[in-house]
Amino acid sequence: MNFYLNILNDFVREQDENPSIGIILCGDRNRMEVEYALKGIDKPVGVAEYTLTRKLPSELADKLPKPEELERQIMQELENADD
Repeated sequence: MNFYLNILNDFVREQDENPSIGIILCGDRNRMEVEYALKGIDKPVGVAEYTLTRKLPSELADKLPKPEELERQIMQELENADD
């Protein structure tokens, strides 16, 4: 993860942005694995549990863009990158 954070900070992060943080998502809580995976890393790292679901919760449905809108925005960004 440290490798990816360094690349992100050097090539993607804007000057006015805070340093990137790493996030490890764990399917279950295993303190030993997380502790040894992060030992010696001096950058901020977050650890969280998650649950996968196939259905978007109704309270989030109106908060996320529709797939067509995402596609339109991605295509627009790609076109602007060529300029």
